[in-house]
Amino acid sequence: MKIAKDTVVSLNYELFDSAGELLEQVETPISYLHGGYDGIFPLVEEALHGKSVGDKCSVTMEPDDAFGEYDHALVEVEARSSFPKDVAVGMQFEGGPEDADDDDYLLFTVVEVTDEEVTVDGNHPLAGKTLTFNCTVTEVRPATAEELEHGHVHEADNGHLH
Repeated sequence: MKIAKDTVVSLNYELFDSAGELLEQVETPISYLHGGYDGIFPLVEEALHGKSVGDKCSVTMEPDDAFGEYDHALVEVEARSSFPKDVAVGMQFEGGPEDADDDDYLLFTVVEVTDEEVTVDGNHPLAGKTLTFNCTVTEVRPATAEELEHGHVHEADNGHLH
């Protein structure tokens, strides 16, 4: 079966930065719903269209095609008193404008802690980076009616939560 709109695609992948350093590698295949459901990077989805099990794909993505350009405006310095006493570099907090709905929230990572201030960064850790996504197709199957209705893959063994 070839990858086409409304198929579920499973693949193994590796993600590299522009210097060739391995950033991420999956141990078990990931699956996504193919056909514009935002389950994978659009450039990768385009490159995979028409491929079959066993086919390989390599896509190099500029920041705008992956996690976006680094936005310095998403780095904020807040009063130390606004955070838990045990705040530490690497911790993550969800936040956004006071009148924002849940879709406008970002995940902020603590990047610096002093006695007076905490600096948080709302950029994705890979923002501003050129990335290469290498993958191998491990399975292609028709999506179920429920998957199409929900717009994402359902795992056969354990379902999912909404």
